[in-house]
Amino acid sequence: MQDEPADNGSTTTPDALDTPLPPLIQAAPEPAPRRTPPRRQGKSETAVAHVRAQPSFVRSRARAEAAAAPSRRPWLGPLAVLVLALALALQLLLAQRAELAADARWRPLVAGLCSALSCSIPPWREPAALTMLNRNVLPVDGRAGVLRVTASFRNDARWPQPWPILVLSLDDVDGRRVGQRAFSPQDYRKGQPSGGLIAPGQSAAVQFDVLEPAPHVVAFTFDFR
Repeated sequence: MQDEPADNGSTTTPDALDTPLPPLIQAAPEPAPRRTPPRRQGKSETAVAHVRAQPSFVRSRARAEAAAAPSRRPWLGPLAVLVLALALALQLLLAQRAELAADARWRPLVAGLCSALSCSIPPWREPAALTMLNRNVLPVDGRAGVLRVTASFRNDARWPQPWPILVLSLDDVDGRRVGQRAFSPQDYRKGQPSGGLIAPGQSAAVQFDVLEPAPHVVAFTFDFR
């Protein structure tokens, strides 16, 4: 008697074997590797590579020039302004040198500039700095109505100045002005070269004759112009 196979509750039928299995879950494909574009060298990197490719003495000189360039550049602006200001000030001084030379405060500066630049300035004029040392008016013997005028004066100014104009005024016994006359250097320096200057501290003596404008002249005064 043959044993029957035991029924374990799991019978396999031909239909069960023919039933297709559900499809397996497939793994997602790996993404393709991203291609990184080649790195472009910047201008600075190119310059560095170029410098490194140069000989050492060339690189040393380039570094020295690069270090010295910034130190010179900041001075260009102030230096240009200073030069322009000095040129403008010099032009103003030369254009107004006559007026400035008449001022005792500016005359030394203007005189020094003109001495260096070969320009000229007017002579110093200060009649108030001429000091009268001696003066006299007397009748001339044997010449009626003629008066002889003698005077001496000194230049107490700081600079040489031209010979002044002498103004002689005559008064009578009543204090009335009876005559006045201005004498130029050509009048009281006859026979002397025209022009010329009186040096500081220099004294000068003059003498000339005038006609008495009225009798009984008793007073006289001198002024410098």
